[in-house]
Amino acid sequence: MEAESERKVQPSYYSVLGVSVHSSVEEIRRAYRKLAMQWHPDRWTKTPSLLGKAKVKFQEIQEAYSVLSDERKRTLYDAGLYDPEEEEEEVGALEIILLSTLLM
Repeated sequence: MEAESERKVQPSYYSVLGVSVHSSVEEIRRAYRKLAMQWHPDRWTKTPSLLGKAKVKFQEIQEAYSVLSDERKRTLYDAGLYDPEEEEEEVGALEIILLSTLLM
Protein backbone atom coordinates (compact mmCIF):
# COMPACT_ATOMS: atom_id res chain seq x y z
CA MET A 1 0.00 0.00 0.00
CA GLU A 2 2.91 2.37 0.74
CA ALA A 3 4.37 1.86 -2.73
CA GLU A 4 1.06 2.92 -4.27
CA SER A 5 0.86 6.09 -2.19
CA GLU A 6 4.51 6.94 -2.97
CA ARG A 7 3.93 6.57 -6.70
CA LYS A 8 3.15 9.91 -8.32
CA VAL A 9 0.11 9.92 -10.59
CA GLN A 10 1.08 11.30 -13.99
CA PRO A 11 -1.39 13.62 -15.70
CA SER A 12 -2.49 12.56 -19.17
CA TYR A 13 -0.44 13.85 -22.05
CA TYR A 14 -3.56 15.54 -23.39
CA SER A 15 -4.07 17.49 -20.17
CA VAL A 16 -0.38 18.45 -20.06
CA LEU A 17 -0.79 20.14 -23.44
CA GLY A 18 -4.31 21.35 -22.70
CA VAL A 19 -5.85 19.66 -25.74
CA SER A 20 -8.65 17.15 -26.21
CA VAL A 21 -8.31 13.54 -27.25
CA HIS A 22 -9.82 14.47 -30.61
CA SER A 23 -7.30 17.25 -31.34
CA SER A 24 -5.52 17.28 -34.68
CA VAL A 25 -1.75 17.07 -34.99
CA GLU A 26 -1.75 20.78 -35.87
CA GLU A 27 -3.67 21.69 -32.69
CA ILE A 28 -1.25 19.60 -30.65
CA ARG A 29 1.73 21.30 -32.30
CA ARG A 30 0.33 24.78 -31.60
CA ALA A 31 -0.36 23.93 -27.96
CA TYR A 32 3.13 22.48 -27.59
CA ARG A 33 4.85 25.54 -29.07
CA LYS A 34 2.87 27.90 -26.85
CA LEU A 35 3.58 25.94 -23.67
CA ALA A 36 7.23 25.28 -24.59
CA MET A 37 7.81 29.02 -24.98
CA GLN A 38 6.01 29.74 -21.72
CA TRP A 39 7.85 27.13 -19.63
CA HIS A 40 11.28 27.05 -21.29
CA PRO A 41 13.83 27.08 -18.42
CA ASP A 42 15.83 29.89 -20.05
CA ARG A 43 12.88 32.21 -19.49
CA TRP A 44 12.90 31.50 -15.74
CA THR A 45 16.56 32.18 -14.90
CA LYS A 46 15.65 35.51 -13.31
CA THR A 47 13.21 33.73 -11.00
CA PRO A 48 15.32 30.98 -9.42
CA SER A 49 12.51 29.94 -7.07
CA LEU A 50 10.45 28.80 -10.07
CA LEU A 51 13.29 27.49 -12.23
CA GLY A 52 12.97 23.93 -10.91
CA LYS A 53 9.22 23.90 -11.55
CA ALA A 54 9.80 25.27 -15.06
CA LYS A 55 12.30 22.50 -15.84
CA VAL A 56 9.86 19.82 -14.71
CA LYS A 57 6.94 21.36 -16.64
CA PHE A 58 9.08 21.76 -19.77
CA GLN A 59 10.14 18.12 -19.59
CA GLU A 60 6.50 17.01 -19.18
CA ILE A 61 5.49 19.16 -22.17
CA GLN A 62 8.25 17.70 -24.34
CA GLU A 63 7.36 14.13 -23.37
CA ALA A 64 3.66 14.70 -24.06
CA TYR A 65 4.41 16.22 -27.45
CA SER A 66 6.83 13.46 -28.44
CA VAL A 67 4.08 10.89 -27.88
CA LEU A 68 1.06 12.76 -29.22
CA SER A 69 2.80 14.04 -32.35
CA ASP A 70 3.87 10.53 -33.40
CA GLU A 71 0.93 8.60 -34.88
CA ARG A 72 2.18 5.17 -33.75
CA LYS A 73 2.96 6.28 -30.21
CA ARG A 74 -0.33 8.18 -29.94
CA THR A 75 -2.32 5.12 -31.03
CA LEU A 76 -0.55 2.99 -28.42
CA TYR A 77 -1.04 5.70 -25.78
CA ASP A 78 -4.76 6.02 -26.54
CA ALA A 79 -5.14 2.25 -26.25
CA GLY A 80 -3.32 2.31 -22.90
CA LEU A 81 -0.40 0.29 -24.25
CA TYR A 82 2.30 2.96 -24.46
CA ASP A 83 5.23 2.48 -22.07
CA PRO A 84 7.91 5.21 -22.19
CA GLU A 85 10.50 2.89 -20.63
CA GLU A 86 9.87 0.28 -23.30
CA GLU A 87 10.31 2.97 -25.97
CA GLU A 88 13.78 3.79 -24.61
CA GLU A 89 14.77 0.11 -24.78
CA GLU A 90 13.58 -0.13 -28.42
CA VAL A 91 15.60 2.94 -29.37
CA GLY A 92 18.69 1.47 -27.71
CA ALA A 93 18.32 -1.81 -29.58
CA LEU A 94 17.80 -0.02 -32.89
CA GLU A 95 20.92 2.07 -32.32
CA ILE A 96 22.98 -1.05 -31.67
CA ILE A 97 21.70 -2.70 -34.85
CA LEU A 98 22.36 0.44 -36.86
CA LEU A 99 25.88 0.83 -35.51
CA SER A 100 26.74 -2.80 -36.13
CA THR A 101 25.57 -2.58 -39.76
CA LEU A 102 27.58 0.60 -40.29
CA LEU A 103 30.74 -0.98 -38.92
CA MET A 104 30.54 -3.97 -41.27
